[in-house]
Amino acid sequence: MRLTESLFTLDKLKPLLDKKDSDSNTIQIETKKKQQTKPIAVLDIGTSKICCMIAIIDLKTNTPVEIIGQAHHASDGIRNGNVIDLKAVEYAVGSVIQTAENMARSRMNGQDLQNIFVNMPALYTKPYHFSVDVQISGQQITERDIDSAINQARHVASPKEESIIHVIPASYSVDRQTGIKVPIGMFGHHMGVDISTITASKPALQNFTTAVTANHLDVFGFCASPYASGLSCLVEDEKNLGCTVIDMGAGTSQIAVFFEGALIYTGAIPVGGQHVTNDIARGLTTSVTDAERLKILYGSTTNIGHGDHDTIDVTAVGEDDSVNTKKVPRSLLTGIIQPRIEETFELIRAKLNDEGLSQVAGRRVVLTGGASQLLGIQDLAKHVLDKQVRLGKPSVIKGLAESTGGPVFATALGMLQYAAEYVDHQATTRPASRIANLHLPDNILRKAASWFKENW
Repeated sequence: MRLTESLFTLDKLKPLLDKKDSDSNTIQIETKKKQQTKPIAVLDIGTSKICCMIAIIDLKTNTPVEIIGQAHHASDGIRNGNVIDLKAVEYAVGSVIQTAENMARSRMNGQDLQNIFVNMPALYTKPYHFSVDVQISGQQITERDIDSAINQARHVASPKEESIIHVIPASYSVDRQTGIKVPIGMFGHHMGVDISTITASKPALQNFTTAVTANHLDVFGFCASPYASGLSCLVEDEKNLGCTVIDMGAGTSQIAVFFEGALIYTGAIPVGGQHVTNDIARGLTTSVTDAERLKILYGSTTNIGHGDHDTIDVTAVGEDDSVNTKKVPRSLLTGIIQPRIEETFELIRAKLNDEGLSQVAGRRVVLTGGASQLLGIQDLAKHVLDKQVRLGKPSVIKGLAESTGGPVFATALGMLQYAAEYVDHQATTRPASRIANLHLPDNILRKAASWFKENW
């Protein structure tokens, strides 16, 4: 009887045990799936806005697959790309991060963000270029050899007031063969690497870091703003053949030059869309708020398509906008905007010429950023820069709100691509970068530091 009862009990329990095993397998499968993705967060601190985006990345393809949290609002404490009130920046950063985090919380299993990627305006960056040689001794080239070259690059002393934020291998050579893109697996005695490094001002890094750490987050890494804009707006052919990205923000116009698939230059001029707005406010004797509205609604760099009698309503500064308005020719507004935008492109052209990049940068220019949306700006850029010009729009990512998919958000969306591609690399090289920045007194210590980085 007991045996029968036992068998009966086992028969009854078997489906439950099978279900438990099935549930266990399901949990394992779900855990495995979760391990294939990871949330990342980026923060774009600009003159006119601060934006935070949180996305799920695919760890196999190193690409952002879905945005699960996003928020932005007007910037505070920043003028023309410079921090003028750190406490105001801290508060604005905390507010936008919290909003994005609350939106993404249900997809993050209730966990809070621990770290975040932050932009670094090109106003604070400088590019450096050099070559590094690695002895291969006839062996097969491995990833460790490339890492060794990058670590050597980090040993190259940068000015004391700067820190390296990007080390980018541009091209490789093996023995006498040049122009190699992927040397892994090849055999040779010497491998050369042409490297571009981007450094940033230490005080600027500290200010941006403080704005983040004051909100109980760590900075996972920095990304030069125009580099991120290029990642989001350029196609591969443009990167390979040579292309200049001009991100026309509110306080600055930032420049990134790509050649042979790699970033080779970042820079900026302290002129942006806010300067156009101020010119309009002064020229039409109206408030800055109304000047910004007029720029967005009627702003143009050309009078083509406008009649001679086209007028716009302008409210005098300090007056009641419902009563004291005056009509001015729309051509007058264009006459204020055009000289400032033309000057902007002339300054960019001069900067590229001074850096010797006019030819290397190729015949292609991509405009992005808020100020790039002015009517007729593409033709004006063609005329001044004497290059082919197109308007760049960031690649769309699932979950992206329609209001945040335009050129204004090119930097934030590009940072998601940067973070997705380099998140593992950054995690493994951050300790090494600290050692690389040390000024070691002799070769023995250098060798010891090199051994430590390679083996730990």
